[in-house]
Amino acid sequence: MKLILVGLSHKTAPVEVREKLAFPEKHLPEALKSLHGCQGIREGLILSTCNRVEILVQVEDTGCGVEIVEGFIANYRDIAPELFFPHLYVHLNEKAVHHLFRVACSLDSMVVGEPQILGQLKDAYQAAVEGKTVGQILNGLLHRAFNVAKKVRTETGIGQSAVSVSFAAVELARKIFEDLQDKTVLILGAGEMSELVAQHLISNGVHNVLVSNRTYERGEELAAKFTGQVIRYENLKDELHRVDILISSTGAPHLVIHHEDVQRAVHTRRNRPMFFIDIAVPRDIDPKVNELDDVYLYDIDDLQAVVEANIRERRREAKIAEEIIAKETQQVMGWWRSLDVVPTIIDLRGTMDNIRQEELARALPKLKNLSPEEKKAVDVLTQGLINKILHKPIVTLKKHASNNNVQPYIEVIRKLFDLDKH
Repeated sequence: MKLILVGLSHKTAPVEVREKLAFPEKHLPEALKSLHGCQGIREGLILSTCNRVEILVQVEDTGCGVEIVEGFIANYRDIAPELFFPHLYVHLNEKAVHHLFRVACSLDSMVVGEPQILGQLKDAYQAAVEGKTVGQILNGLLHRAFNVAKKVRTETGIGQSAVSVSFAAVELARKIFEDLQDKTVLILGAGEMSELVAQHLISNGVHNVLVSNRTYERGEELAAKFTGQVIRYENLKDELHRVDILISSTGAPHLVIHHEDVQRAVHTRRNRPMFFIDIAVPRDIDPKVNELDDVYLYDIDDLQAVVEANIRERRREAKIAEEIIAKETQQVMGWWRSLDVVPTIIDLRGTMDNIRQEELARALPKLKNLSPEEKKAVDVLTQGLINKILHKPIVTLKKHASNNNVQPYIEVIRKLFDLDKH
């Protein structure tokens, strides 16, 4: 079995190269058909995302196969080879399996531990299944990749800690409030980051969204996006007591929310907690509010520190994931090598049974007095002898199929029994 993975990613190619090689989803069936039609390609799969383009194929010959895949990319995407060849990586056999598992487990992603790549890989596999471009090898390999990704998610914490500012804000909010469903969020200003934090909070259960912006019309637009309510900027301090979580990013050159504003709101709220996320630079919220009881203020540096700590934690978990992937890769290679001995075992059994049948054909006419039952007994006896003779060679082949030194045994058996005469 010969496997090739040819690709490029955010690690090896700039976006202007990646976008030229990308395979749009609507063109994927046609591209798969074209790939599968290339001479020497037995099975094929195309993974195309914003951060990577990878082609995985099972081929007759790895040397020619690499050139065929590279030629397919150049021809199908109509791009000069010299524009993308320097950015390509090529993995063969075991290294291809190992790389595929790392991709599925998001160890090769821009953000280690992100879950999106597994879904994208499943979509790529489904397209190949529908296009009938995968068979025994890639079917088995992809299902194993999905299982490895699940195992890594289950046995490590690689995807549990937030590694973006917006996710870190949500993670902190959940620690403060536990349940976010009945909480009210105020978006102060219309910054892109504050909007992103709000989206993550909503996806984590928040229903009540308020928006306040110096430009009322922009506030209305944002409120409509989140099915929320607009608060006039000049009324902000009077409405502050309604807010559980405030995300601020106004771009103002001075403080917008002062210590006494929050102190008054906390008193009105009867000391129910308030969580402030100040993403603005310069800051919108007076740092002194953090001295108030039941008030939690995080600025952009605080959130970044949480993110960096979580990234370090993910790196530690990634080491555990790498160990899992290494073991799983070896198990797959054992399965893969075991497939190499199957044709030899089949040929060996077939050759020996042909000899048995020929000898029976010569002997039985000389044994005219045998009853049908006795002839059947002779047939069973000769089958048993063949099985006994072949038992040890077959066990030895299967034993060595689990490691790298099976090929010499295959070659010797095929020569000794002249299995390639036809």
